[in-house]
Amino acid sequence: MSFAVIAAVVAVVVILLAVAYVLRRRKAHHRDDLRDQASQHRDLADIAQIEADRRTAEADELAARAREELASQQARLAAEQTQADVDATRTRADELDPDVHAR
Repeated sequence: MSFAVIAAVVAVVVILLAVAYVLRRRKAHHRDDLRDQASQHRDLADIAQIEADRRTAEADELAARAREELASQQARLAAEQTQADVDATRTRADELDPDVHAR
């Protein structure tokens, strides 16, 4: 073999090795970029989760207050109904009592 052929083969091998090295580095850099992007997305998701948890707690608190308000209104209505029953019973008792009409 001549020196030129050997030099050409060595040059091709060196070029192929250099291309393989560059491609491997580019692939590794791309993977690092993807890892960075994934990390940023996870950080954003963590922040969004905190906000979602805060809003859920607020909604739960609002629902609890609404249930308390509803229970309060129901109790008030029940008390008013009881008072109306008492008034009706007194009125009926007055209607039945002959002494009340004598006054």
